[in-house]
Amino acid sequence: MSLGAALAVGACAPHVEVPGLPSENGRWMTDSVIHAYDGLELPLRAWAPKGRTKAVLIALHGFNDYGKSWETPGQFWAGQGVATYAYDQRGFGQTDQPGLWHGGQTLVEDLKDVVSLLRRRHPGLPVFVVGESMGGAVAMIAMADPEPPLIDGLILAAPAVWGRSTMNLASRTGLWALSHSVPWLRLSGKGLNIKASDNMEMLRALSKDPLVIKETRIDAIHGLVDLMDAAQAAAGNIRVPTLVLYGE
Repeated sequence: MSLGAALAVGACAPHVEVPGLPSENGRWMTDSVIHAYDGLELPLRAWAPKGRTKAVLIALHGFNDYGKSWETPGQFWAGQGVATYAYDQRGFGQTDQPGLWHGGQTLVEDLKDVVSLLRRRHPGLPVFVVGESMGGAVAMIAMADPEPPLIDGLILAAPAVWGRSTMNLASRTGLWALSHSVPWLRLSGKGLNIKASDNMEMLRALSKDPLVIKETRIDAIHGLVDLMDAAQAAAGNIRVPTLVLYGE
């Protein structure tokens, strides 16, 4: 690559949506929304037990998904006495400007605030976090922080830790080049002939759901890979009881 071409590629950079300043209207919740520290609204879904609540579970969805993905397990857990709360993370679902990447640390700060809010709502009850894929990576980074959220245990369902160390040189180079030249370019999985699951009913429902992102910005993929790198590095510093789940 010539010097001119290299400078042209480097002229663009992956976009990261910057959070607002701490707001007087931040850090509070209703039954249907979390008001983040900068006032941004994060839609919230909850499944509560009909009888006594034994524990609280905060559920973090995966990349391009949103809180509704926890509806079936949330209903099941409610039947076991566990209250489940699932919010749309920034850039996904019904949040403002879905599809834009907000940075891994911002997602971590949101989780910390949600844990604090739900501890206040349910004083004295054990609080757990379950994270799937990207949500698992966010939870791992949060729990390896010098000041982690106060939870009693962590559940990681196929946590996203497939960072650059697992990518070949062509993939790493291609991602860097695209994210620094056409960061707004959107990609889909069409034509890859990859079957994400053998649960066809679920796959059909996802394909029809307008809130599930089908075409992903290159810079959001770049941000996800950064998040996975950080999650992999964080793994050895998690100090709470952790259950790790992976499918075959």
